[in-house]
Amino acid sequence: MSDQSIPNSSLARLCDKIGIPYPMFWGFVGLLIFMIGDGVELGYLSPFLSQRGMPGDEIAMVFTLYGVTVGISSWLAGALSNIWGPKRVMFLGLVIWSVFEVLFLVYGLQKLSYPMILLTYGLRGFGYPLFAYGFLVWIAAATPPRKMGLAVGWFWVAYAAGLPTLGSLVASISIPLIGALQTFWLSFALVVIGGAIGLIGMRDAAGMRRLAPEGEKPMVSMAKNITIMWTRPKVSLAGLVRVINTSSMFGFLVVMPGFFMHTVGFTLEQWLRLLTIVFVFNIIGNLTSSVISTRIGYRNTILWLGAVGSTISTPLFFFMPQMFPDNFLIASVFGAFYGLTLACFVPLSALAPALAPQNKAAALSVLSLGAGASTWVGPAVVAIFHDRFGLEGVVMAFSGLYALSAVMTAFLQDPEPVHEPILIKIKRKIKVRAPRLDYRWAHAEEPK
Repeated sequence: MSDQSIPNSSLARLCDKIGIPYPMFWGFVGLLIFMIGDGVELGYLSPFLSQRGMPGDEIAMVFTLYGVTVGISSWLAGALSNIWGPKRVMFLGLVIWSVFEVLFLVYGLQKLSYPMILLTYGLRGFGYPLFAYGFLVWIAAATPPRKMGLAVGWFWVAYAAGLPTLGSLVASISIPLIGALQTFWLSFALVVIGGAIGLIGMRDAAGMRRLAPEGEKPMVSMAKNITIMWTRPKVSLAGLVRVINTSSMFGFLVVMPGFFMHTVGFTLEQWLRLLTIVFVFNIIGNLTSSVISTRIGYRNTILWLGAVGSTISTPLFFFMPQMFPDNFLIASVFGAFYGLTLACFVPLSALAPALAPQNKAAALSVLSLGAGASTWVGPAVVAIFHDRFGLEGVVMAFSGLYALSAVMTAFLQDPEPVHEPILIKIKRKIKVRAPRLDYRWAHAEEPK
């Protein structure tokens, strides 16, 4: 949508100033509420099942199957958007989440039936990636390249603010008031409300049609989401970097609670507050790194602030609290640093589709597949290194992976300038209407 076609309202001006595409504003609001609902159960589903007598290995299998379906669905979000369009994919995600959540609550949790919990919760895992990553594909399809960095930054702000930050906060308030089981129903209501807001509120045409070329057969379009991995090897490289990005976070959620409580000397409440600080600064970093990337480029932001930064912050988050035990401030400082550096990989969501401008959805499918894979790669690193090398070995393995991601990122490059061309800025300031100058600015706005 051109600047001229955007309504001159206060909301439109605010969106333009902060980098949110105005036609997609309600999509960001809907995504935030949707992810709050999806994240409500994150911190207490496992204890809920354990307290009702479900064995630990069965609980682990529930989450393992859920992780597998999330990974598959993350890839399908881009592939199906090519065939059906992002809006239909988002709607499908909302329906899947809602239907299987009701079945999960009624026939799984209330009856405490392990087979039904495994089936319904596993199938529900297909829901949120289709909604969330379908919206990310819509952003990539509708946003001009020079505005992509901030747009995807706001996507990850909404995503991470809901899951797990505000979702866990809602649960902590709701459970004492209405009970644990009723809180699951609250999460269902929030997901439905958020999904409805996003789907009804967005009117941008780019998401309402298929993204594949007209006449292209569905199987051919689906195949492109696989063949792009070798026809565009740099897209695959970006996908591998995305796997590494959040692998340590999912790995640390397995081992760090015990480390901070038993080795550092924190209480459970202190550990949860520390985790909240990490995620709050991660949200701040999502937007900050997006702003920085429009100044220094996507690749430089990912390379120096994300990959190199995480190579340094990961061991510091582990070793510094040991040097200053029972010092919550020290742990918070280095936890915040760790959260910030993880967020500096966010420009990958702008860089990947730019590496394949003719097939942005396929490029984002690879990136989403990497995001889904990190949910099991992180725990796998813990399982491989912990028994042999201890927790120190796990931490250094993750630090080494971040160093490897820096090497891989060095082979990527921004395909075009990511800053706003100076002629566009001049045009906005002086409002010149000369046809000759307008012609030149038009070509400056969409460089080839």
